[in-house]
Amino acid sequence: MSMTDFGGVVAAVPTPFDDQGRIDTAAFIEHASWCLSNGCDALNVLGTTGEANSLSFEQRSAVMAAAAEALDTSRLMVGTGTPDLETTIALTALAHHLGYAAALVLPPYYYKPASDDGLFAWFERLIRSTAKSPIAIYLYNFPQMTGITFSPAFVARLAEAFPDRIRGAKDSSGDLDYARQLAAIPNFSVFPSNEATLADAGAHNYAGTISATVNIAPVLSARLWQDQADAPLQDRVLQLRQAISANPLIPSVKYLVAKRSGNPVWLNAAPPQPLLAEEHRSSLDLLAARLHQPE
Repeated sequence: MSMTDFGGVVAAVPTPFDDQGRIDTAAFIEHASWCLSNGCDALNVLGTTGEANSLSFEQRSAVMAAAAEALDTSRLMVGTGTPDLETTIALTALAHHLGYAAALVLPPYYYKPASDDGLFAWFERLIRSTAKSPIAIYLYNFPQMTGITFSPAFVARLAEAFPDRIRGAKDSSGDLDYARQLAAIPNFSVFPSNEATLADAGAHNYAGTISATVNIAPVLSARLWQDQADAPLQDRVLQLRQAISANPLIPSVKYLVAKRSGNPVWLNAAPPQPLLAEEHRSSLDLLAARLHQPE
């Protein structure tokens, strides 16, 4: 998979921690490999689901290196955005050095409101500072977390100014009208964060999906990507997503990965992620049991 055809079903993979908060790279590689062998076209490493913004530069660099050594980097996107430009530049350059297909970049989310001109200046400096490490850059729109929405006008301006670098966006806003506006930008790949939208990918020019809940049953999303007219399958995919996200999302995804892999390291999350209450664990146990029933 080259950066010109990066797309399809992309799991936003979680990061496993031991009881001391150390990253378990062996567990990470096992789950990432399982996802790639069970329906995922690619993976997003160190995004929101990967708790990247709870990790240091050194921790993020170590995960990036371990993934690059063990996995096909042409199938890997990695989150490199931080509030400070210097760290974002360093992580983005490292992603290119390690062979990642793409970098997913949040806006500089501390100082708000951020004007389009201010955001343009920030991304322009990122792009020019990584000119010798010309990895494809995808914008990460997640206003619920960052307090910043990339306006369609800003996105079009940036993509027109740097067409060889600004290749698309992950949209976690949940606003499908907004996603459709971005998807209308020429040569710009848009990934909604809800895998049920795969049924509308052809109609609305989506490049696929990047989703946390894909981690649990990627084969279902893969089937929907291939057969977008399968309405019962779309309903099943949506119901699964809703059942997981009815609970605290990141701990729930990790809990279900622990159930699948048999590895309790996945039961840990970095503060401030919550511990799952008994009611959440019981709900997820029922969901896991249904997943293992024959269709």
